[in-house]
Amino acid sequence: MVQPVRPDDLSGAQRRLGKKGLVAFLTILSAFIPLSTDLYLPALPGMTQYFGVPEYQTNLTLILFFVFYAVSLLLWGPLSDRYGRRPILLVGLCGYTAAGALCAFSWNIFFLMFFRVLQAVGAGAATAVATAIVKDVYRGRRREAILAMIQSMTVISPAVAPMIGALILNLTSWRGTFWAQAFLGLVVVLLTVAFTETLALKNTGSPFASLRRLGVVLAHPTFARLLAIFAPVSLSGMAFISSSSYIYQEDFGVSSQGFSFFFALFAVGLAIGPLVYIRLSRSWRRTSIVTGCLAVIALSGLLVLLVGGRGPWAFILTILPSGLALSCMRPPTTYLLLDQHESDAGSTSALMGATHMVMGSIGMVIVSLQLGDRVTVLGALTLAVGLLSGGLWLRVGKRLARRPAVR
Repeated sequence: MVQPVRPDDLSGAQRRLGKKGLVAFLTILSAFIPLSTDLYLPALPGMTQYFGVPEYQTNLTLILFFVFYAVSLLLWGPLSDRYGRRPILLVGLCGYTAAGALCAFSWNIFFLMFFRVLQAVGAGAATAVATAIVKDVYRGRRREAILAMIQSMTVISPAVAPMIGALILNLTSWRGTFWAQAFLGLVVVLLTVAFTETLALKNTGSPFASLRRLGVVLAHPTFARLLAIFAPVSLSGMAFISSSSYIYQEDFGVSSQGFSFFFALFAVGLAIGPLVYIRLSRSWRRTSIVTGCLAVIALSGLLVLLVGGRGPWAFILTILPSGLALSCMRPPTTYLLLDQHESDAGSTSALMGATHMVMGSIGMVIVSLQLGDRVTVLGALTLAVGLLSGGLWLRVGKRLARRPAVR
């Protein structure tokens, strides 16, 4: 008996959202994390003064968010393979919305840290399920194109979020940034109600058996090695996110509105990256594009070290190439990792997201330790991860990427 050929695009099954609505829904889910962090970046220095605490304690509201967000991915991903994408989204997003409102009511920094942890756990459902839905619905070249499209639109949020955050600060206090996040959560809950389940075949067994699938996915040697090569680049990206407001507002003396402008320029580079990849992929192999991106990241770090500290414009123009290269290599690297497993999309997505977030949190901790001038530390970190990932990629990764995926 001949097996029917699965089409490359199953988005037509979304009766309420439709094809374009599904892409928009996935974009919002993927943008949840930058909207949950970048929206209140302009408020960080003011929050430090409001609570009367050291800078590192205010930064912990950001760092703890990423740490527990990464841990929650390892929970939500396998459970979505067991119970379905829609139920997991509803539970996680309802928790996120409630926690956002509690953040707005925080009366000291420690309660804010606790409520941010709860918010992070809920947000993890959005990211883990979004990538899994892409794997459920799209295949082959279509999947890679959708990944690039979603990531390109997603990174617009880091450009818009600080501007919205700065506007909120002009109208109200830092608490308004968390009310905005709670409202965002409520909107996405309503979209989830309209979403049609995409998981065709659910895993069986207990929830603990579903969690053990993480080990099965990670045991795949090619997947594990590629993940180890690509994950370190998140160190520099997250380090920039956590330190940028301090670099511009304290080191360079730029206003919160000015900071949002420079941060938006960096976000434009992030938005262009996936589009650059789509263009380059017509003539170049994805392995060659990844090689070039890692080289650009290393070069950008070197330029930040040499001239980035001369002023706000010198800093953004030297760090911008690393952001563009980082986003340019995301579609091919995500495709290569997803392609290693035919099933367990939730677990695969969870491991990818958690590893990147853990590495990113390490980068945020490094720049928060005040080891030296912030610009110098960030430049050294960017150069180091470019050389490390680039060296591993040239020695091992390119050869692994050319192998056919083992099913």
